[in-house]
Amino acid sequence: MTINLNELTLHELINLLDKEPERVEELIDSLYGRIEEFDGDVQAYLETADKESLIEEAKENSEKPLKGIPGAIKDNIQTLGFKTTCASRFLKDYDSVYDATVVKHLKEAGSPVLGKANLDEFAMGSSTENSYFQTTRNPNDLTRVPGGSSGGSAAAVAADEAIYALGSDTGGSVRHPAAFCGVVGLKPTYGLVSRYGLTAFASSLDQIGPITKDVYDAALLLNIIGKHDEMDSTSAVRPAVDYTEGIDEGVEGLKVGFPEEYFGDELDSRIQKKAKRWKETFEGLGAEIVEISLPHTEYAIATYYLISSSEASANLARFDGVRYTSRAEIDSIDELFSRSRDEGFGSEVKRRIFLGTYALSAGYYDEYYGKAQKARRLIKGDFDSAFEDIDLIAAPTSPTPAFKIGEKIEDPLEMYLSDIFIVPINLAGIPAMSIPAGEVEGLPVGMQLMGSSLSENIILRAGYAFEKSFIDSDS
Repeated sequence: MTINLNELTLHELINLLDKEPERVEELIDSLYGRIEEFDGDVQAYLETADKESLIEEAKENSEKPLKGIPGAIKDNIQTLGFKTTCASRFLKDYDSVYDATVVKHLKEAGSPVLGKANLDEFAMGSSTENSYFQTTRNPNDLTRVPGGSSGGSAAAVAADEAIYALGSDTGGSVRHPAAFCGVVGLKPTYGLVSRYGLTAFASSLDQIGPITKDVYDAALLLNIIGKHDEMDSTSAVRPAVDYTEGIDEGVEGLKVGFPEEYFGDELDSRIQKKAKRWKETFEGLGAEIVEISLPHTEYAIATYYLISSSEASANLARFDGVRYTSRAEIDSIDELFSRSRDEGFGSEVKRRIFLGTYALSAGYYDEYYGKAQKARRLIKGDFDSAFEDIDLIAAPTSPTPAFKIGEKIEDPLEMYLSDIFIVPINLAGIPAMSIPAGEVEGLPVGMQLMGSSLSENIILRAGYAFEKSFIDSDS
């Protein structure tokens, strides 16, 4: 039986290339073959590396931990030798001038860059329909969205066009597309992974995370990118951790909470049925199921969009037509600012800038942004209280499977509500991981595991055990 190397996991390839390093060229051939065959439909990539140059770079890294295995990088992360467009007209010609810290770590570990993945413009969206360049499609059903905003990254991994990818998660944008595409997406604790070189959306929420084919690969990548960085003032200072150590120890004796607020009327009834199997799986592994409450969940969407839009308004002020790339042809400086921003930004980015600027304006700051910060503390307090009695929280990643392309793009509120189960985690700054947990009519369903700050080891351990044991008997 012929093995297509692009279909293997990262850890399987490391084991293979450790014995047969010359096969890295075969791996890259298979990746480019798959991209040529399928990416015209999926449209996961905005740019790919020169194949021959990548092969040479991969061969030079054959003795390093990642053996020359390349990965895809979301196109809001600075990557030397590529453009970093943030899927925006504003940056369509912007060449990266340095490597983000995460990219530097990956290269040092022996993983060159395969290409830059599509996203919602400036990471603002839940479907990857807001890209200036193209709409990425879900590899499981090309009529449906891959989720967002890291839809290109998740689609590339799900389509076997990449072995792994990096995304960014401001309000679930690693976990959401991972759930829709049927792959693993890990959002680390805020500050665990450097944000240096990530184009800022909402600085108090943004976090880079890996998207992989299985849980063990997520642990491997977190070992590489989860390090302190002096270039990032929010970077956590802590001793090095091996996230693969003890990953196979199981969940016996752990208490897993299921929050009632995540299983209300907004949850698709078919996913409700899947959740019963999730509980049975954990119980069969020796975990204790605990019904819990996170009472301030209902305020999470409003809180998130006020805070994230306010921070986006401040962060995107730098895009003014004077620096970077896109600039309108005008005669006065005032017109330069206004027309460059009008022509450079897409409708969703403008919507969030308007909302954020209003929330921060004189007379409204305390009423909107100030109250949102108070609500954020209450949401974080819910999680802190819950983790005094339990080890993990399990819940659906999304209230529905992947929806049709164009289905929600004209209704921003309905689109925002698809984030209802994922934004609370970013507000609390805690880690969470989405893993495949069944199918509904051929579409993947994601289960989200959440833990207290810096509890990635427990999340990965539980996800690994679930992944090995879960049987979707209803699919």
